[in-house]
Amino acid sequence: MSLATRAVVGVDIGGTKTAAALVSSAGTVGPVRTIPTPAAFGGEAVVDAVAGLVRAVAAGQAIGGVGVGTAGVVDALAGRIVSATDTFAGWVGTEVASGLMRRLGVAVEVRNDVDAHALGESWRGAGAGASSMLMVAVGTGVGGALVLDGRLRTGAHHVAGELGHVPAVGAEGLRCTCGRPGHLEALASGPSLARHYGVLSGQNVDAREVARRAAAGDGLAVRAIEDAAACLGRVVAGVLTVVDPEVVVVGGGVVGMGPVWWGPFVAACRSELVDALCEVPIVPAALGDSAALIGAARTVFEKQEQEATA
Repeated sequence: MSLATRAVVGVDIGGTKTAAALVSSAGTVGPVRTIPTPAAFGGEAVVDAVAGLVRAVAAGQAIGGVGVGTAGVVDALAGRIVSATDTFAGWVGTEVASGLMRRLGVAVEVRNDVDAHALGESWRGAGAGASSMLMVAVGTGVGGALVLDGRLRTGAHHVAGELGHVPAVGAEGLRCTCGRPGHLEALASGPSLARHYGVLSGQNVDAREVARRAAAGDGLAVRAIEDAAACLGRVVAGVLTVVDPEVVVVGGGVVGMGPVWWGPFVAACRSELVDALCEVPIVPAALGDSAALIGAARTVFEKQEQEATA
């Protein structure tokens, strides 16, 4: 069996859990296995855990390689983590690609998790068929990625599309996870939305509870969600105007709040766009938790295709 026809193991490394599955060259996903991420024990411990998970998923069969989507800013050419939050101890500087190659003996490609999510949606999800796409991911944080002319674009410093750290109207004075005030993530992420509700109501609850209360008619919960959604919508409008993609795909846990979040988000975005952009589709992501696995695997298939035609 040639490398081109072998399945690839896609891996999604998160702060609390790591998932992996076999992904075929057609983008179909096998059973997903998950393990706790040993994020507190350093980069080598995480790489060890990922290698063990890949072996378990492969179950002794030959694979074409491993594609990894991971939290943190990634130098994709080197397969190295160049920046990360304190969720991962000792993650910065970890040589993920070379470390896995030594342990597994197969080709490894590494991307940021949102970049991997974008590649999955662009290949087999809500962005399939579009030559350009803006990916927006809203959950514990706020992330983004750009696919232009069918290719992921990460920029000169590996942070292209990182919406969470754009200065945002509505987030003035609020502390972002990067330590600076006024960035989008300081209001639009799930935890930040919940903190905003806490300021309005004097009650400390998580984002899921805010959503539940909004659905039950709590006006302050509705306001907190609308403020966060509109803040994101305005920033997305700015990026959309600069990039002019064919489609905007929006994913992440916060989108699951439903119409109470989606309506204000789209309305705020549309209200800021010039007429030529008002018809750009803004659609929910289609692949769910499989997106990053599919996109990470896709990086390996693309590398094989490039090598075959070189």
